[in-house]
Amino acid sequence: MALVSGALITPPFSSVSKSCDKNAFQFLFSRGVAIKSPFFLQENCKFGGGGAGSSPRFRVSCKLQAEETQLRRCSPFLDSTLLSEDNVLPSEWKAIPDIWRSSAEKYGDRVALVDPYHDPPTEMTYKQLEEEILYFSEGLRVIGLNPYEKLALFAENSCRWLVADQGIMATGAINVVRGSRSSVDELLQIYNHSESVALTVDNPELFNRIAETFSSAASLRFVIFLWGDKSCLESNFFDEVPVYNYKEIIQLGRESRMTLLYSHDAREKYTYEAISSDDTATFMYTSGTTGNPKGVMLTHANILHQIKNLGDIVPAVPGDIFLSMLPPWHAYERSCEYFTFTNGIKQVYTSVRYLKEDLRRHQPHYMISVPLVYDTLYSGIQRQISTSSAVRKLLALLFIRTSLAFMAFKRIYEGKCLTKNQKQPSYLVGVLDCFLARIIAAILWPIHMLAKKIVYSKIQSAIGLSKAGISGGGSLPSHVDSFFEAIGIKIQNGYGLTETSPVVACRHLSCNVLGSIGRPLRHTEIKVVDSLTDEVLPHGVKGIVKARGPQVMKGYFKNPSGTKQVLDEDGWINTGDIGYIVPYHSVGRSRNSGGIIVLEGRAKDTIVLSTGENVEPAELEEASLRSTLIQQIVVIGQDQRRLGAIVVPNKEEITATAGTSSESDSSELSKEQMTSLIYAELKKWTAECSFQIGPILVVDEPFTIDSGLMTPTMKIRRDRVVAQYKQQIENMYK
Repeated sequence: MALVSGALITPPFSSVSKSCDKNAFQFLFSRGVAIKSPFFLQENCKFGGGGAGSSPRFRVSCKLQAEETQLRRCSPFLDSTLLSEDNVLPSEWKAIPDIWRSSAEKYGDRVALVDPYHDPPTEMTYKQLEEEILYFSEGLRVIGLNPYEKLALFAENSCRWLVADQGIMATGAINVVRGSRSSVDELLQIYNHSESVALTVDNPELFNRIAETFSSAASLRFVIFLWGDKSCLESNFFDEVPVYNYKEIIQLGRESRMTLLYSHDAREKYTYEAISSDDTATFMYTSGTTGNPKGVMLTHANILHQIKNLGDIVPAVPGDIFLSMLPPWHAYERSCEYFTFTNGIKQVYTSVRYLKEDLRRHQPHYMISVPLVYDTLYSGIQRQISTSSAVRKLLALLFIRTSLAFMAFKRIYEGKCLTKNQKQPSYLVGVLDCFLARIIAAILWPIHMLAKKIVYSKIQSAIGLSKAGISGGGSLPSHVDSFFEAIGIKIQNGYGLTETSPVVACRHLSCNVLGSIGRPLRHTEIKVVDSLTDEVLPHGVKGIVKARGPQVMKGYFKNPSGTKQVLDEDGWINTGDIGYIVPYHSVGRSRNSGGIIVLEGRAKDTIVLSTGENVEPAELEEASLRSTLIQQIVVIGQDQRRLGAIVVPNKEEITATAGTSSESDSSELSKEQMTSLIYAELKKWTAECSFQIGPILVVDEPFTIDSGLMTPTMKIRRDRVVAQYKQQIENMYK
């Protein structure tokens, strides 16, 4: 038997008749061999039992057996049956997968999720979901995934995504998530940068699309796909890489787990270690200012903060129905999903294609989505009204305008209005203001109630959302916000970053102040600072918003300089957003709005569309400036459906171009002709970019240092340009 340092000896307890020479023990310890279990010594066991001069001996049983143990990291609460022999459970969740045992115990036979649009359609109870996660986790161990390793998960929203995501975490490994619609180059860059060892993909179609690129530029230990059949594989590039489907992983895990549960010897092969709250749970890649995705490292503690505290915002109860349609690699959807499952809800998976039908069919109590979805619902309602008969259209518009006015006056007397004014009104003025608002609201109330019965009840029946819609991932348009409030559908607007797991603030149902992002989540601090001095600004003064709390990321993976730019030594993260905190007033229309946060734009260049997509404008601007017809350009589109641009034309070049074209024989061009020429140039030069520019605003005056629209180093002040042309931009997007 070959013995090496670190080997393990497990002497059997049964054989106590044979003796083992003391020198053997000394030899073993000198080789660094550990004794796994104590030997049972006879009470009269002693040295020198053989008489004078005889060699001292232990009268103990001893059978030498070298055995190498493997490290097995487990989610403490979820896998407590293996971690704890006395079955004493941890006092609280330590890792994200711990939530599934709690939910299974509370809501075992209650339906947890319904996924009707995948093949096969799936419905799982909470107990079945817990078992599926445990089996998938064990299956990953069987095929060779080790603790602390990274496993890429490139897939879209589905019940199997959830099982795979939690199964990976439950092994003590780190999952690296991204959507299947990303480009092959982006997926490869994320895979290699994250140091992933293997790949889980949505289906064989995605596998076929990335196979050639990954085979030559990535190292893969194995590949798993969640849906579909291996017969659909077209590629021969992975002949030497094992490929598994979801069912195979589940079956391997079920068999291995049954062996562990019923075999003491099988359990003895492992050294068990609990996953720590401070361990990294996932990498979520977000765009940086250079255009390259940055790997946000989120710990179990980061996301557990969200799970434990989102209940203050969304008071879900067992039996509530949630619609899930956002991509789960988006931090917003992901944390909210985990939270909702701890409350015994039923989650129904849907998509944009089936949204309207599923809203009517399932009548969800809540929906968590981005502003674009609510904007789309708003547009659909407006379209239906506009196509009605003249009488119905007139009646509906009258009702809506009355309700909008009613809600505006209601906000005044309830003290739920926004203000930057640090000086509060006098007591008399404040009381009189609220009293008059209450009187006007009382006059409008009967018409509003009639509208609810005749018109709004039908809209509510079609949309559902009997409790609330939660909006995040971008700014909610004010007209959409006020419209849903007027018709009786509550929309709670929230705010956060991938770097903050993501929620840092949200509007509460009890204080749903329109135009704001509400107050900070529990254990979360918000401050507004001067962009130049970093000094904390008083309430009501606009500046850079910073946040601190347990949900703030560990940092960017392999990017300490990027981490240092946004996260200081005291744990404050620079959100890059401009905003202010509403001052506290004891009287008047803002008396219940103190401490609420209002955002007014972004200080950093990244543009977030209403779809939740992040766009770096530098690529588009650089490509556009290759055109001789464009002198300066600022790409815009924050919180809009699509990008736009403010363009300063090169008039001489445009005149020359137009003079030789069939569009005009005159040196004087109309604004429409100039816009048409510039738009054609933008389309030409940005054709290879990731995003395209939609509407454009052509302006005559160039951006200069003297006008305050450029810095002394000749950089365009993006926020000032947008502020100067605010009205024209609004008209352009109409």
